[in-house]
Amino acid sequence: MDTIEDRYRKQTPTSAELAERAERVMPGGDTRTTTYHRPYALTIARGEGPFLWDVDGNRYIDLLGNYTSLVHGHAYPPIAEAIARAARESSAWPARSKAQIELAELLCARVPSVERVRFCNSGTEAGMLAAHVARHVTGRKLILMARYGYHGSYDDLELGLLGHDGDRTVLGEFGRAESFEHLLASRGDEIAAVFLEPVLGSSGVVAPPEGFLPRVIEAAHRAGALFVLDEVITLRLSEGGAQKRFGITPDLTMMGKIIGGGMPVGALGGRAEIMAAFDPRRRGSLMHSGTFNGNVLTCSAGIASVRELTQERIDKMERQAERLGEELKRAAKQAEIPFSVRQFGSLMNVFFTNVAPPATIAREDHRTMAQFHLAALNHGLFIAPRGLIALSTVIDDGLIDEVCARAAEAMIDVARQAA
Repeated sequence: MDTIEDRYRKQTPTSAELAERAERVMPGGDTRTTTYHRPYALTIARGEGPFLWDVDGNRYIDLLGNYTSLVHGHAYPPIAEAIARAARESSAWPARSKAQIELAELLCARVPSVERVRFCNSGTEAGMLAAHVARHVTGRKLILMARYGYHGSYDDLELGLLGHDGDRTVLGEFGRAESFEHLLASRGDEIAAVFLEPVLGSSGVVAPPEGFLPRVIEAAHRAGALFVLDEVITLRLSEGGAQKRFGITPDLTMMGKIIGGGMPVGALGGRAEIMAAFDPRRRGSLMHSGTFNGNVLTCSAGIASVRELTQERIDKMERQAERLGEELKRAAKQAEIPFSVRQFGSLMNVFFTNVAPPATIAREDHRTMAQFHLAALNHGLFIAPRGLIALSTVIDDGLIDEVCARAAEAMIDVARQAA
């Protein structure tokens, strides 16, 4: 009987050939560490709506949306039309566009804590910008963040995901407000800002316990530090982002992914008096440039993406995610394999352990997760190698039925291989 990997190789020979070609010109054959998996990653040919097709013609139901950024799926007509209209006028120019103003107005209207916006080109850049302005405003150098939190690949903010402190980074324990309070009480005069995701993404869709976020915000302000909320992933959880859902008001908000409609994007928003640090009319203002900041293609796509993400659609995705989580648990039980899932809004992460682990990137179920990931691909389901799932507005209830059936077949394959 063929193994899961044997079937994968038989179904994707052209992807295998292109993987070898890619490895000759790119380290590991790609430019994103998170997309790598054994024996090789797929090469995608196109996407439309909730579907992807690889270069061998295999169709996949996309349950990842380019790591949460494509909240309306692929080639979503309002977004595609907005990009096409903008492209006819050029892609970027060395001055603002009307689209840039409109997207900024839309974000300020949608997220009450955001009074001014500064655009960049990725969530990582938004984090770098937040650290820069926090250090400028406070005159301090340290960043406090959660162990196993993730705010992009900037050195000072990437250390959290790796789980250890650095020269300019100290770590608290997500969900334990007292650990942040202790650090802010003992080292508060060194800490420029506290960075937190409202729901941890990379370490498994971990939601905060009640009261955690407000206590950390209070402790940060008591110490004279800024509180930065990373909404790069979680802005999809409500029309006003996770901050509206949790009833909190950050000083600065990092944004990205869905606000660009599939185009490269990042943004930092916050209180007017803090964001004024970037105002070139002020003496001693911060230098912040970038050739493609607020480019017209991204902003045009972003306007369509944000406007189309209504609360009604957000609620529908959450109901679908809740149902999918229950069906996956039922399928795992029938296949007699350990399984758990964390779900919050339209985001979820699956684990092949009886209890979902605490926030961490170290997993005991690494081998089974890798098998299920390949098995899911064999059955036409595209999820992240680490088990992350992010639903989109273009997935209907009928397609959820199909996802459940295909996932059950993948779990049977995992159980057979383990036997």
